[in-house]
Amino acid sequence: RVVRQKGRDRIHPATRTFQALRIAVNDELGVLKRVLPDAVSLLKPGGHLAIIAFHSLEDRIVKQFFRDEATDCLCPPQLLFCACGHRATLERRSAMRKPIIPSPPEIERNPRARSAKLRVAERLPIEDMTTDDER
Repeated sequence: RVVRQKGRDRIHPATRTFQALRIAVNDELGVLKRVLPDAVSLLKPGGHLAIIAFHSLEDRIVKQFFRDEATDCLCPPQLLFCACGHRATLERRSAMRKPIIPSPPEIERNPRARSAKLRVAERLPIEDMTTDDER
């Protein structure tokens, strides 16, 4: 007798295997890492960047990128001053910090949406960007 996991028994193991192969063969995670900085550079100040992730690995990359780009300094906290010179380019407002996920009625209408997560960040206006000396 096999004990089934709740919630995951709807997805066939072959589906997960094919998804993993597709992600690896197409270098989808690498492409995502390369396209995010380019997308931010194309935004006007005040513009919104919205990313829909369908896989937890994709979502982790987007979440980490948004967090890093909303931070002025990426140096380790042990450093007394900023050595990296990184400036925040994005803002994650309180309403946009958590991902937007599909509602149960949406999943009922569109089962493929069940794993989707929408994350949104806003490009900081130029005058709101802090200087390198600030931490």
